[in-house]
Amino acid sequence: MKAASALDYRELARRRLPHFLFEYIDGGSYAEVTLARNVQDLEKVALRQRVLHDVSAIDLSTRLFGQDLAMPVALAPIGLAGMNARRGEVQAARAAARAGVPFCLSTVSACPLAEVAAASPAPFWFQLYMIRDRAFMRDLLAQARAAECSALVFTVDMPVPGSRYRDYRSGLAGAAGMAGAARRLWQAMRRPSWAWDVGVCGRPHQLGNVAPVLGRDSGLEDFFAWMRDNFDPAVSWRDLDFIRAEWEGPLIIKGILDVEDARAAASLGADGIVVSNHGGRQLDGVPSTASALPAIADAVRDRLSVLADGGVRSGLDVVRMLALGAQGVLLGRAWAYALGARGEAGISHLLALIEAEMRVAMALTGKNCIAAIDDSTLVQ
Repeated sequence: MKAASALDYRELARRRLPHFLFEYIDGGSYAEVTLARNVQDLEKVALRQRVLHDVSAIDLSTRLFGQDLAMPVALAPIGLAGMNARRGEVQAARAAARAGVPFCLSTVSACPLAEVAAASPAPFWFQLYMIRDRAFMRDLLAQARAAECSALVFTVDMPVPGSRYRDYRSGLAGAAGMAGAARRLWQAMRRPSWAWDVGVCGRPHQLGNVAPVLGRDSGLEDFFAWMRDNFDPAVSWRDLDFIRAEWEGPLIIKGILDVEDARAAASLGADGIVVSNHGGRQLDGVPSTASALPAIADAVRDRLSVLADGGVRSGLDVVRMLALGAQGVLLGRAWAYALGARGEAGISHLLALIEAEMRVAMALTGKNCIAAIDDSTLVQ
């Protein structure tokens, strides 16, 4: 089977990855209502077809946070993504750089900041959670500066981890000790290409940025316990002062789903926000990104850059998000599936598909540049 779309990559990843890793990428929290809404509500957005407009020269380029981009797309931060292919975040950063779009490295990545920086031909973004240990956060931010990261994405919708029941059923979380390790080993053995490429050749199997606090021989159980114990539920808007004191570059607040929170981010000097419900992985039952985006964009886009994620599976979806008010769109599961299926080549192909699909959508809606995509692109 050859991938012709992001959905094809989902199926290819399901076939190649151990069950517990695929379920981690694919799943959401609780009954996964919001996970489904993200896709369904975006699919319902009707684009306004126009004809006899000169669309012979379509320009996808844009500028965000002082950086010229080939198209208004970035690879969103995804925890454990480096386990989907050998040193997976390194492969993703290289693919994104070649395509002229940003890659954002997660705090809980398999590959540490220094490794990605050494391999990436272009600056990348770094994503940060609020951790109780402020000294640890200062050290991470110092590493991000040393790696010359071009923007900081501060995720605020995870003061506590959401309950993702698929992870318990798959054995990724909740199956402690030898029983859990044996269950995951059995699943890995059933995927021999992954077991060789990642399990054997992809070592070390550590969460690079947090490995110093987890310990040398830590496993997945230690990681999930660390998250429960160290993510800071006391985080508030006052903590942005701490972030700003340690970070001078562009600051993007990720996890905004309410107009009042968007206004607060703007008032406190954020350079951008990501309208996001964490891909349906945190609070289930909240609105989809597509339904929340227009009101938020109307309220704050004259004060900061508005990005969005959630349910984006194609270039057509990117155009829909832009028409709803976003200035940039983060790809999440789409690139994780492509990485799991075909590694760096898969992400490069996915980004080429996104670009081609955007060009067609823009041509058939009569738009020849990104700035022209607005609510006039939608059927009202």
